[in-house]
This record gives sequence, C-alpha cells and structure tokens, in this order.
Amino acid sequence: MNASEIVENLTQQGVQLWADNGKLKINSPKGILTPELRTEIAQHKPEILAFLSEANQTINDNYTTHGEDISLQTIGRLIGGFCDGSNLGFKAPVIDSKAMAQKLVITFRPLPKGYTNDAIIKFRENLELKLQSYGVKIESWEQATKEFSYELKLPLINWKKTINTRVIKAGISAVIDVERHPSLTGKLKIFTAERLYQGYSHFVLKNQKMSVSKIAQFISWAEENIRPAEDPTNTQVIVLTEPDDKFSDPTIPYEQKIPIGISTLVRTFSEIVIGVSHSQISILNMNLSDSKFPINDIDEFVLKSLIPKIYVPILPLSMSRFEVGEYDSNQSEYAAKLVKLGKELASTGLLPAGFKIDNVIKRKSHRDIVDWMAKGRTGVSYGFVAYAEPPQYVGAVEISAKEWESLSSLDGFSSNELRQNEIGRKYIRTQIGQEWKFKQIPDVWLVCSRSGSNKTNLNLETDVLRIGLKGNLLLQLPQGTDLAVADIKPSYDIYVMLAMTLAGALYAPALLENGAPMVHFHGYPSKEWFRENEYCTGVQNPSVPCGTYEAGVFNFLGIRTLAEQSNSNIALASLIEPDHGANFIAPDLMYIVDRLKAGIEQGQIELGGKHLVSLKENLAVN
Repeated sequence: MNASEIVENLTQQGVQLWADNGKLKINSPKGILTPELRTEIAQHKPEILAFLSEANQTINDNYTTHGEDISLQTIGRLIGGFCDGSNLGFKAPVIDSKAMAQKLVITFRPLPKGYTNDAIIKFRENLELKLQSYGVKIESWEQATKEFSYELKLPLINWKKTINTRVIKAGISAVIDVERHPSLTGKLKIFTAERLYQGYSHFVLKNQKMSVSKIAQFISWAEENIRPAEDPTNTQVIVLTEPDDKFSDPTIPYEQKIPIGISTLVRTFSEIVIGVSHSQISILNMNLSDSKFPINDIDEFVLKSLIPKIYVPILPLSMSRFEVGEYDSNQSEYAAKLVKLGKELASTGLLPAGFKIDNVIKRKSHRDIVDWMAKGRTGVSYGFVAYAEPPQYVGAVEISAKEWESLSSLDGFSSNELRQNEIGRKYIRTQIGQEWKFKQIPDVWLVCSRSGSNKTNLNLETDVLRIGLKGNLLLQLPQGTDLAVADIKPSYDIYVMLAMTLAGALYAPALLENGAPMVHFHGYPSKEWFRENEYCTGVQNPSVPCGTYEAGVFNFLGIRTLAEQSNSNIALASLIEPDHGANFIAPDLMYIVDRLKAGIEQGQIELGGKHLVSLKENLAVN
C-alpha cells in the first residue's frame, strides 16, 4: 500500500495520524495496531509525513486565499485550543447548513402498528423528502440497524434472560421516531425493569456508574421508547409527538418551563423532540428553546433549525480538555466584578436557577442516563455570566508586513494566515477595514460561573472559574478546591466566551481594554431596545447548540462583523443564537446591567422566543 492507502485504511478503523514538528503522531483504539501494521507504518513513515503535510496544506488552501480573511479552520483551532498542529480531537467547524446536511446519515424507525396521528404521519413523510432534498442520506431501518443479543443477569437471584433486539449502527447520525405510549402491561414491565435496575445498581455494582448503552440494555426490554445504539454519543434520537401547549404558552414564566422541557426529553428518551400539529411545528432540545414555526415553513425549520442540531449534538466540555491549575479568587478583581455582575442581575429574573437532576428526574435509570450524558453534572442551569480580562501580550502588539515575512510557519495552519516569531508568539494576518494588519494573538483570560451554580449569588471561593487560552485551554480553580468532592464543571458555553474575548482583542480592542462583562440568557431583546452604538447580529445563523466550535465561530464572526460596522465604537454588542438565546458584551459593568434592567422594566427583553421573530425581520439593528 502507498501512504494515502495506509492513512485511509487506518482512519476508517478509528486511528488518528498527524504531523507534529516533523514527527509522526498516532492515536489508536486498543488492538488496532498489530505488529504488521506498525512495521508497515515505520517503513512508509517519510511518505506518510509528506502526505499528511500536503493534505493539511490543501485543506488550508481550500479555506483561505490571499483575498480573504482567516479561515474557519484557523478560527476553530484558535478558540478550541488546538494550536499545537495536532488533529487529535480537532474537528474543523462547519457553519453552512447545506454542508452539514451532506455529512448526515439518518434513519426513520417504522411506525408502531395502529398509529393514527395524521398530522405526524404527513409531517414525517414530508420531513424525509426535505432532508433528502438537502443532501441528507436516508438509510432504511434494516440498513441502519443490526441484530443484537445480550444476556441480562441478576446474580443475587440467579436470574438470566437473553434479550434479542436491533441496535442502531454507529455511523447513523440520528434516528427519527414517534412517541410510544405504554399500555397497562407496558407500565408494569417498566415498573419491574426499574426495580431490577435499582437492585442491580445497589447490590451488584455498589452504585458504580454504568455507561448509557449498558443502562439502556438493562431497561430497554421494557421500554418501547428506547432505541439501543452502538454509539449513543453520535446517534441522536429525535421524537415526533403532539405539541406541549403549556411549554409553548408565552404567558407561562420560563422558569416553570424548565422542568416541563426536561421531563419531556427524559420521558421520550430523546435529545430532540419535535411537536407537530396541523398548523405548526415546535422543537425542543436541552437548550430548552420554545421556538415555533408555521407548518408551511418546514424548509426553514429543517435547514436552519433541525439539521444544525443533528450535526452538532450538545456535549459539555470534558475536564480532560483543560490543563488544570489554581488561582487565588480573593485576589482577582475580575472575579469580584463577576460576583457583583451576578448579584446586580438578580432582580431581572434572566438567570433562573435551572434544576437539580435528582429533583426533576425521579427514576434512577433516567437520572443515571442524564448524569452520563452531562459528564457528571448534578444540575443544569440556563445562562451564564463571565468577565473577560484585558488581553495579555508579549512584545509588539502589531508588526509590519516586512516583519511578517520573516516569521516562521506553524504546523496545522496556513502560512498565509498565521505565523510565529522566535519566542513562540503567534501573529495573524487579518483584514481590518480596507487594510491588512499583522496582529499578535494574545493570551486571553476570563472568569466565569461554574456549570450549575446560582449565577445571581456566586460564591467567590467555590463558584468562579478562570479560563485561559494560551494556544491550549487552561482551567484554574479557586485555591483549595478538591475535585473529588466539589461539583466543579466548566460551563457548556466556554467556546462562546473564549471566541467573544479573542475576537474582541483582535477586532475591537477598546471593548476589552479594561475588561468586559458578558451575559447569556435564554431569551432575546426586541429591536426597539437597542440604542445608538449598540449592535446586534446573528439572527439568521443556523441554530447550532451551545458547547460547540460552531457556536464559538459564529460569535467570533459576529464580533468581527460588528467591529467593521461600528469602527470598533461598541457600547454594547448582542450576539443572537437562534433557538438558544442571546449573548451580550460591553466595556462597562454597570452599563450592561442598567441596560438589561431597563429592557426588563420596559418589556423589551424576555426569556423565551417572543422577540426572536421581530429580530429576524430586522437584520440590521443599531
């Protein structure tokens, strides 16, 4: 085999190869690299390195030409902490919905016998046609699944049962099903399965954690709504059901909708629930948006809302992505400002407490599934507060074109976009107005609320994390934090916070000169709320969920766009995330607080999607 065939063969088996400063790096699942394969790789190492280098340059050239600004791939590497040139864990961001669609493989589970909901049946047929028209590959249920048998054992009572089922193959992006309501016999089976699971977990596992696939195996024989999957982190479950009028009622406070939405997702064992009637469509995921679309707007719904949610599932950042350290939160002026920011916003009601998993989800098997998917989080909150520190530079903030030419290239980046000097400081070539500028990429730091904390009553010594971006991701915990006992998890929205901070440093430095407060909540301002030098963008973006490169990239591009519109004279910027909420950043703490309070008092800011429609009708707001 030649180099390209070796790389392709190994990639198909889950092996990752990349070049790092002229060295070949390999990350492989256990058992794949046989002695024969290792020998073959060693024999072709020079050719493989050359192939990887050429392929990487081709990717960069496809993203960037001399007449364009920095590529999506470069933005993704910068905000994702992938500046070492490694491809391990890196996925180039895609922000075009049609491009996302081309990468999806979806299957439809056959309808249950006797299913009679005409509105859902008709929508399901139309949905399949629309997905195909955008390039989504539709696999039949038989092609997308395979026979699977496993043995269920209960050692204490010496009980065994062989379960025969069909499991969804790992390559399937999503399975679309309808909600199935258990009969009286079905409810009895569910009750029995839950009691067996509780006993097995307590007496056999001694409360040690099981994977979500194992939990599903244990209870799926009794639950028609469970669709076992080979890779539950890759295959999302989408359920079609009747709309929940209470959840979509604009008169019900958002805080009361949180347990309704979570209960719906858990009841249906799904990541996405689509409510369907003869007149409208609603969509629900863990972002808990209450967005609704007229049934005739199915094209916009599929392209702008559904496809992005399937392409980028909601997954929190793992602690393993960070280099973990400590900081003295009592000595940080920005941590103190963050605590003040949260308290000042308490009266607005924009940052509801969210929920504790144990309080909302009653069944242990369900709690354990959510715990596994949320990477050990004991609760989920909606919204964040953060405070960007002024960017940190070493040496010249900006250099000339002649100095740029003397810099070295860096693995993983196009030399047209990014280079570094002799002490490792990176400079980026970017367009500011009509001029090309060569600006240093600073180290950026911010303090933010931990996931699940009470944002309006933060404890300085336990709730405020410090996040850094110095080529890689850094996480600093308050001094004395014991990770073995503390519920310390980074926010889902870390990429968004870092993207806003880095883009501000590069394109609107006055915004971060003295630090900048940032706020996110699951609602929107009306178009009438904005004043002079206050800007809004992002309303037409695909509705990617939080916690993704794509969400970060959209916010990076949003800051850049607003900086161009305003000549960097930004009193406040609002970056809209459809079906999720709005991000706000300003150069002054009390300014952003006063403006948000005024919006609440005047009815121009609300949680939920009430004002999103009006924003979409007015693309430019200033």
